Amino acid sequence: MAHRHNSHSKHHSFNGKNFAILPIIFCAGILAITYFTLLLPSASAFVSVGSLFFSDRTMDFSEEFNNIFVPVTDPPTESQTEKRKIPASEIEFPKQGEQFGEIIIKDCQIDARLFFGDDNIALNNGVGIYPGSSIPGYGKTILAAGHNNTYFNGLKYAKKGQKIEIKTSYGNFFYEITDIKIKDHTDASAYDLEADYENLILYTCYPFDELGLTPQRCFVYAKPAESNLEIDKKN
Repeated sequence: MAHRHNSHSKHHSFNGKNFAILPIIFCAGILAITYFTLLLPSASAFVSVGSLFFSDRTMDFSEEFNNIFVPVTDPPTESQTEKRKIPASEIEFPKQGEQFGEIIIKDCQIDARLFFGDDNIALNNGVGIYPGSSIPGYGKTILAAGHNNTYFNGLKYAKKGQKIEIKTSYGNFFYEITDIKIKDHTDASAYDLEADYENLILYTCYPFDELGLTPQRCFVYAKPAESNLEIDKKN
């Protein structure tokens, strides 16, 4: 009887350990899944950002995006007031993440690639247009972002009256700076994406030259300037 009693006790002891170990294994599995799905991507993002700030070489992401930009020369028209119309159907509208132009502000020492989309690849390589806004020539708001310590660092020299040139494969567009404002990053009054007239808004983190995200943004506002190009959205 004593032998059977001892065997029975061992059996219960073994099962008790199983019940204790299984929750531990389950919790460890959940932690492992969380680590690989959440922590590692976050860590890689920090490593990527850190490499931009502290690397002693120029970062090159040129293999990671599609470039559809082909510079063009706008043909002259018969008069200064006449505009050359381009059917919208003939324009290759850029896809998310594609470079489709260049933005140049000579007075601000800015000459950068222009992307449709404002993800990391776009902002690591140039200036990105928020995909919820428009592109040049379509008569709506164009909202473009750039990093304050790289491609849009020159906005600290922005002044009213300066000219902005945007080159695309379907034509070249010119704008004139009308205002510069510093606003909180949550201030929705800084732009109007529903505007029914063309306007260009450039923005970047503020203060300039400061690393990392900041609670303020510098907004540079511009209106269309001289141009002999018009997009016919009906065709």
